[in-house]
Amino acid sequence: MDAFAVAASVLAMVMVVVYFSVTQEQAGRPAAWAVAVLIGGAAAAAYGAVEKVPYGRAVLLLGGLSLVALGVLAILTIGLPILLAGALTLVAGIRRKRVQTP
Repeated sequence: MDAFAVAASVLAMVMVVVYFSVTQEQAGRPAAWAVAVLIGGAAAAAYGAVEKVPYGRAVLLLGGLSLVALGVLAILTIGLPILLAGALTLVAGIRRKRVQTP
């Protein structure tokens, strides 16, 4: 298991809870697309945490880029931890060696 990917997945899921609580405090509704990106990024990091899965590197890189983009958009509120989750996911993807498929 890749510790960077596991940490990113946990952090992204924690941010889903934080996002729901912040929007509830402000009497707002959470944006479905933002929740989808957070859950998708967390799922990508969790999938990529297993070292010998097919397309693990690509999934990590795509999930990391998605989380970084969301973190930039939300930088004035809850974006910094999301950026961190995205960076951890990207690091896990960059460190991953390509798996040879037969």
